[in-house]
Amino acid sequence: MSSSDDGGYVHDPSAFDEDGERREEADGPADDDWTDRPVHPADADREFDRRGWLLVAVIVFAFVVSPLAIVLWPPDVSYLFALLILPLVPAVLLAVTAVWATTRP
Repeated sequence: MSSSDDGGYVHDPSAFDEDGERREEADGPADDDWTDRPVHPADADREFDRRGWLLVAVIVFAFVVSPLAIVLWPPDVSYLFALLILPLVPAVLLAVTAVWATTRP
């Protein structure tokens, strides 16, 4: 197998200098502008608003209310419902809420 037919990354030792740093390519600067001037986390627009409080409420529900409901549920409920369905609902709710709360439009 040669480097021309593998279709993936091929290490080129001539692209690095003696210190192991990548040399500038002759084609122009690389697309690394975000590494030259990164945004400081304090400057980002991230507030603990209603998304954060809703996520806290779902965490409390998933880690406090739901386990108590499983323990205190009447024993005449089927095994499938008590040990599979009751834990599944808060897990899915927590996953969906966490993704929604951490993404910004």
